[in-house]
Amino acid sequence: MWQWAPARGLQSAANVNDHLVLPELLDRVRPLRGRPGRPREKITTLIAEKGYDYPRVYDELERRRITGYIPRRGTRDKVTAGRWIVEQTLALLHQYRRLAVRWERRTDIHQGFLDLAAALICWRRLSNRTC
Repeated sequence: MWQWAPARGLQSAANVNDHLVLPELLDRVRPLRGRPGRPREKITTLIAEKGYDYPRVYDELERRRITGYIPRRGTRDKVTAGRWIVEQTLALLHQYRRLAVRWERRTDIHQGFLDLAAALICWRRLSNRTC
């Protein structure tokens, strides 16, 4: 199981709940760049799915002063605009069959394929804008 953050992925075992590795994922996020001025040093907003609807997650987000958009379990998802970005990213990564089902036992090989897929996706998007 892996989770996505801006320019950062985190691998964990398949039987580990996603909300348990969220603090480590938040620690790995680098300063965000791309806009003029000083880069932002911390995350201000987190859009997640219903699997993160646990008191432990809300406590962690409150401690870090992060605004979380997490739909409650048992309700309809009202954060569809932000979730579309996440779902599109996962769909783009899963077009590479090697990432859709993990066959490699070693995590460094799987991480290499993940990095290669992300680079190919970015290259294709950039080449479509410049041509």
